[in-house]
Amino acid sequence: MNHEEYVEKVHHRTFEGIKQINELDQEFWWARQLGKVLDYAEYRNFLPVIEKAKTACKESGQQISDHFVEVHEMIEIGKGGQRKMDSYALSRYACYLIVQNGDPTKPVIANGQTYFAIQTRRQELSDDQDFQKLKEDEKRLYLRKELAEHNSQLAEAAQQAGVERGIDFAIFQNHGYKGLYGGLDNKGIHAKKGLKKSHKILDYMGSTELAANLFRATQTDEKLRRDNIKGKKNANKTHYEVGAKVRQTIEELGGTMPEDLPTPETSAKKLEREQLKKLKENDDE
Repeated sequence: MNHEEYVEKVHHRTFEGIKQINELDQEFWWARQLGKVLDYAEYRNFLPVIEKAKTACKESGQQISDHFVEVHEMIEIGKGGQRKMDSYALSRYACYLIVQNGDPTKPVIANGQTYFAIQTRRQELSDDQDFQKLKEDEKRLYLRKELAEHNSQLAEAAQQAGVERGIDFAIFQNHGYKGLYGGLDNKGIHAKKGLKKSHKILDYMGSTELAANLFRATQTDEKLRRDNIKGKKNANKTHYEVGAKVRQTIEELGGTMPEDLPTPETSAKKLEREQLKKLKENDDE
């Protein structure tokens, strides 16, 4: 493990380490604790970042009070003493908005942007009651369509970064796969899954694996645009790093690595055809 990978792993563990659970079994983070972890020595210097995040929260159509709860946080003042200080209890979404508005030159901010983005999206899918009611095949089709849409956006962001030719985009895609699949590229994933050369990998993924790839695609797209990444080499590096961070998050949550998840027997394309056929039959009735 090189120094950068070590730093990323420490940061991920730190974000989980300062997470709190209230009496209703809901997770939250103390603002003052988060500020220190994000390398803001003084809380007063961290407050403008919180205010920007609150504005972003409001602009996204969310209630600020649902994600930024004004509280008093107990702060150690030396010799075992503690003092009540003004603070916030922050939701995961609030933390996500905070790191998005933080200083991107700080390594812990850069790592936090990906960490909270991935975790927030995971939580959104878990909390989406309509999504949870879907059967596995329905979840596959839903996520496959969403991934197709985000892959188009990712291709556009990659092109703006300098990934212009078809062969360049194939290499770019392989970097993302290698990060997420522990070194396996498109060809390696095909071999691992026992797929034919003509099969598309994304058509033979279960909902859990599709969700992991959706996180990879959306966060790479955001990072390429947000950090104004330029050059094929830098774009490839970014895609690999985001894929690796998604893999790291899965590992820390005790999940199964994507290459070890079961491969569905029926392709998403066939499921889609069957779904359209049923809809047509219902219309004819």
